[in-house]
Amino acid sequence: MITYEAEGVKFPNIKKRDTSNWIRRVVESYGKKIGEIGYLFVNDDKILEVNNEYLGHDYYTDIITFDYTEKHTLNGDIVISLDTVFTNADKFGRPYDEELHRVIIHGILHLCGINDKGPGEREIMEDAENKALAML
Repeated sequence: MITYEAEGVKFPNIKKRDTSNWIRRVVESYGKKIGEIGYLFVNDDKILEVNNEYLGHDYYTDIITFDYTEKHTLNGDIVISLDTVFTNADKFGRPYDEELHRVIIHGILHLCGINDKGPGEREIMEDAENKALAML
Protein backbone atom coordinates (compact mmCIF):
# COMPACT_ATOMS: atom_id res chain seq x y z
CA MET A 1 0.00 0.00 0.00
CA ILE A 2 1.28 3.45 -0.92
CA THR A 3 -0.06 6.51 0.88
CA TYR A 4 0.44 10.19 0.18
CA GLU A 5 0.06 13.10 2.60
CA ALA A 6 1.03 16.76 2.66
CA GLU A 7 1.91 18.86 5.70
CA GLY A 8 2.33 22.62 5.46
CA VAL A 9 2.21 22.61 1.66
CA LYS A 10 -0.41 22.28 -1.04
CA PHE A 11 -0.62 18.66 -2.20
CA PRO A 12 1.41 18.29 -5.41
CA ASN A 13 -0.33 17.84 -8.74
CA ILE A 14 0.21 14.09 -9.07
CA LYS A 15 -2.25 11.38 -9.93
CA LYS A 16 -2.00 9.03 -6.96
CA ARG A 17 -3.25 5.91 -8.75
CA ASP A 18 -1.01 6.42 -11.80
CA THR A 19 1.97 7.26 -9.60
CA SER A 20 1.42 4.19 -7.43
CA ASN A 21 1.11 1.94 -10.50
CA TRP A 22 4.36 3.40 -11.88
CA ILE A 23 6.13 2.84 -8.55
CA ARG A 24 4.92 -0.78 -8.51
CA ARG A 25 6.27 -1.37 -12.04
CA VAL A 26 9.66 0.03 -11.06
CA VAL A 27 9.76 -2.03 -7.86
CA GLU A 28 8.80 -5.21 -9.75
CA SER A 29 11.63 -4.55 -12.23
CA TYR A 30 13.98 -5.01 -9.25
CA GLY A 31 12.31 -8.28 -8.24
CA LYS A 32 10.76 -6.72 -5.16
CA LYS A 33 7.25 -5.94 -3.97
CA ILE A 34 5.51 -3.08 -2.20
CA GLY A 35 4.68 -3.43 1.47
CA GLU A 36 3.81 -0.14 3.12
CA ILE A 37 5.25 3.04 1.66
CA GLY A 38 4.27 6.44 3.05
CA TYR A 39 5.04 9.69 1.25
CA LEU A 40 4.92 12.96 3.15
CA PHE A 41 5.24 16.19 1.15
CA VAL A 42 6.50 19.10 3.26
CA ASN A 43 8.21 22.50 3.05
CA ASP A 44 11.88 23.29 3.67
CA ASP A 45 11.35 24.17 7.33
CA LYS A 46 9.78 20.77 8.04
CA ILE A 47 12.41 18.75 6.19
CA LEU A 48 15.14 20.64 8.07
CA GLU A 49 13.37 19.75 11.32
CA VAL A 50 13.16 16.06 10.32
CA ASN A 51 16.81 16.09 9.18
CA ASN A 52 17.90 17.55 12.53
CA GLU A 53 15.72 15.35 14.72
CA TYR A 54 16.23 11.97 13.09
CA LEU A 55 19.58 12.22 11.30
CA GLY A 56 21.43 14.94 13.22
CA HIS A 57 21.97 16.91 9.99
CA ASP A 58 21.57 20.68 9.98
CA TYR A 59 20.87 21.26 6.29
CA TYR A 60 18.06 21.25 3.77
CA THR A 61 17.55 18.37 1.38
CA ASP A 62 14.97 17.35 -1.19
CA ILE A 63 14.28 13.89 0.25
CA ILE A 64 14.78 11.75 3.32
CA THR A 65 14.06 8.03 3.11
CA PHE A 66 13.44 5.91 6.20
CA ASP A 67 13.93 2.27 5.24
CA TYR A 68 11.97 -0.48 7.02
CA THR A 69 12.33 -3.03 4.21
CA GLU A 70 12.04 -6.71 5.09
CA LYS A 71 13.72 -9.07 2.61
CA HIS A 72 12.06 -8.41 -0.76
CA THR A 73 9.16 -6.34 0.58
CA LEU A 74 9.73 -2.60 0.53
CA ASN A 75 8.51 -0.66 3.55
CA GLY A 76 9.45 2.91 4.31
CA ASP A 77 8.58 6.51 4.91
CA ILE A 78 9.69 9.07 2.36
CA VAL A 79 9.70 12.77 3.21
CA ILE A 80 9.99 15.19 0.28
CA SER A 81 10.47 18.96 0.44
CA LEU A 82 8.46 20.49 -2.39
CA ASP A 83 10.35 23.77 -1.85
CA THR A 84 13.68 22.09 -2.60
CA VAL A 85 12.20 20.11 -5.51
CA PHE A 86 11.08 23.42 -7.03
CA THR A 87 14.50 25.02 -6.43
CA ASN A 88 16.32 22.03 -7.92
CA ALA A 89 14.06 21.94 -10.99
CA ASP A 90 15.02 25.55 -11.66
CA LYS A 91 18.70 24.95 -10.84
CA PHE A 92 18.97 21.92 -13.17
CA GLY A 93 16.73 23.35 -15.88
CA ARG A 94 14.14 20.57 -15.59
CA PRO A 95 10.36 20.83 -15.56
CA TYR A 96 9.00 20.78 -11.99
CA ASP A 97 6.86 17.68 -12.63
CA GLU A 98 9.88 15.75 -13.93
CA GLU A 99 11.98 16.73 -10.93
CA LEU A 100 9.15 15.77 -8.56
CA HIS A 101 8.82 12.32 -10.15
CA ARG A 102 12.61 11.92 -10.08
CA VAL A 103 12.61 12.55 -6.32
CA ILE A 104 9.55 10.34 -5.75
CA ILE A 105 11.31 7.41 -7.42
CA HIS A 106 14.68 8.27 -5.85
CA GLY A 107 13.34 7.22 -2.45
CA ILE A 108 11.99 3.98 -3.89
CA LEU A 109 15.35 3.22 -5.49
CA HIS A 110 17.00 3.67 -2.09
CA LEU A 111 14.54 1.11 -0.70
CA CYS A 112 15.53 -1.20 -3.58
CA GLY A 113 19.14 -1.00 -2.35
CA ILE A 114 20.64 1.65 -4.62
CA ASN A 115 22.86 4.15 -2.84
CA ASP A 116 24.25 7.50 -3.98
CA LYS A 117 26.85 8.57 -1.43
CA GLY A 118 29.91 6.46 -2.28
CA PRO A 119 32.33 6.64 -5.22
CA GLY A 120 30.51 6.03 -8.51
CA GLU A 121 27.16 5.50 -6.79
CA ARG A 122 25.66 8.83 -7.86
CA GLU A 123 25.99 7.83 -11.53
CA ILE A 124 24.35 4.46 -10.83
CA MET A 125 21.46 6.22 -9.06
CA GLU A 126 21.02 8.74 -11.90
CA ASP A 127 20.93 5.91 -14.44
CA ALA A 128 18.33 4.07 -12.36
CA GLU A 129 16.27 7.28 -12.03
CA ASN A 130 16.36 7.83 -15.80
CA LYS A 131 15.30 4.23 -16.50
CA ALA A 132 12.45 4.56 -14.00
CA LEU A 133 11.31 7.90 -15.47
CA ALA A 134 11.21 6.24 -18.90
CA MET A 135 8.67 3.79 -17.42
CA LEU A 136 6.35 6.61 -16.35
